[in-house]
This record gives sequence, structure tokens and C-alpha cells, in this order.
Amino acid sequence: MDENILGIIAGVLTSVSMIPQLIKVIKEKNADELSWIMLLVLISGLSLWIWYGFIKDELPIILSNSFAVIVNITLLICYMIYKKK
Repeated sequence: MDENILGIIAGVLTSVSMIPQLIKVIKEKNADELSWIMLLVLISGLSLWIWYGFIKDELPIILSNSFAVIVNITLLICYMIYKKK
């Protein structure tokens, strides 16, 4: 398998992995089971992958991780909106 295709498939799968969680939180308006620390660590790691992608000039890394950051920031915002006090 071509390494670029492998990278693109991996990027797509990891980028969309949190979408089911995001949909669940939005539908149920409940974020009690989410860890905000996990989300911050994940967003930080994904952001470093984006930086790495720019250093290596790898568009698939930049795009897939940028999308993942957007999904996870949205999830973090939902956490702040829907968490029970």
C-alpha cells in the first residue's frame, strides 16, 4: 500500500474518531462523562502534530489534525456548556 494512502486513511480515521462522542454530548446535552483534562491533552497533542506537519510540509498531517482539533475544541466547548455544576 502506498504510504501516502496509508497516512490519509489513518488521518481520516483519527480525525473522525471523536465525532460520535460529540454527537452524543450534543443530543443528550450531557458532558458529565467527559474528562476536560483528556480533551486539553488531546488538543495539545494534535496541535503539536499540526506544527510537525508544517515543519515537514505534510498537508495530510496538517489537514487531518486541524480537523481533529476543531472537533475536540467543539467537544470542550460542549463540556463547558453542558457540564452539571
